[in-house]
Amino acid sequence: MSQETGPEETVVKPRSKRIRPYTLTGGRTRARHQLLVETLISVPRYDPALAEKLMPESRALYERARSQVSIAELSSLLTIPLGVVRVLVSDLAGQGAVFIHPTAHAYSHDRNMLERILNGLKQLPV
Repeated sequence: MSQETGPEETVVKPRSKRIRPYTLTGGRTRARHQLLVETLISVPRYDPALAEKLMPESRALYERARSQVSIAELSSLLTIPLGVVRVLVSDLAGQGAVFIHPTAHAYSHDRNMLERILNGLKQLPV
């Protein structure tokens, strides 16, 4: 996305669809973090100065993550390919700009956690 600044407001215009996804990620195809489509992210402390320094696509992800949102939602809302979203979110997490919430996959090998979940489900009224 590019910005044009007028005397009173900032207008955000989408970038040309001709920009290839690999240019947004610097040719990288893999994220440094395991980001499933259902993985939730959020911004723990919003920093406007950081937002100004980010590429337009990363800035859009950062702005949307001010409220908890999934990787799939980000991809859909911003019409950015899922793989690109994963790489850019991973970069933001590496900078400490976003928090990656643990998914159920993170607990898949923790027997104690699985037993606690099972016990909680058994206690639910039917």
